[in-house]
Amino acid sequence: MTTGPRHRTRQQHDEIAHYLRTAIREGSFQPGDELPSEAELTRKFTSSRGPVRQAMSALRGEGLISSGRGRRTVVLDNVLTQSFDDVISFSQWCHASDIVPGQVTQRVAREPAEKSLAASLRIEEGDPIVSVFRLRLMDEAPAMVERLNYPFEFGRHVLAFDTDSGSIYQELIDQGVDINRASRTIDAVGANDDDARLLEVPVGTPLLRVRRRAFTTAGDVIESSDDRYLPWKASFTMNSTRGNPSSMSLISGD
Repeated sequence: MTTGPRHRTRQQHDEIAHYLRTAIREGSFQPGDELPSEAELTRKFTSSRGPVRQAMSALRGEGLISSGRGRRTVVLDNVLTQSFDDVISFSQWCHASDIVPGQVTQRVAREPAEKSLAASLRIEEGDPIVSVFRLRLMDEAPAMVERLNYPFEFGRHVLAFDTDSGSIYQELIDQGVDINRASRTIDAVGANDDDARLLEVPVGTPLLRVRRRAFTTAGDVIESSDDRYLPWKASFTMNSTRGNPSSMSLISGD
């Protein structure tokens, strides 16, 4: 006797978080609006307070809602956030945010590394790299343009992968690549001709640029990337505590 594929049942706190996250994203709750109380949510979902509090904690961690201590919880933002502290792929981030990720590959190529990219990847100028240029989608809508570059040692796995099928990060992990940590530099940049065409915005539209480098545990550079988001599609958040040093730095552009 054979059975169909088994699907993970969504736990109750995930169901509550999904309901609230979707309502915020779709505008049912706007920034400044109060959310239903714990009592109202427990009645709506026939739940105890534990799953409701877990769901609220998840949304606070995403920067979507206030702490609510001593007063009703309010919506802070309706733009999805990604934590600075996570080494996470775009696809995984979308799935965690109840969004269907997508991608349309524009180009995959093996080519020699130019000087600045070779320095970023810690290889010699002219060494082979694998470059990927993709449009990323959120619920089938354009959201981000990514330019990914890998030393050939790691990029060879990408050449054998259908880059329209999903997460390159997950494919690298599945191939045994040790993705341990990442650094990000975030700034703003105007959309160039390619960005504007793919994201369906005028040339010069401000984009949120995230330049990322990923490393193995031993410190070898796996990837040097340039991701350009529509700013109303994503933002980044970082939580810090006074007295505890943060890895985030503010760097002058001068």
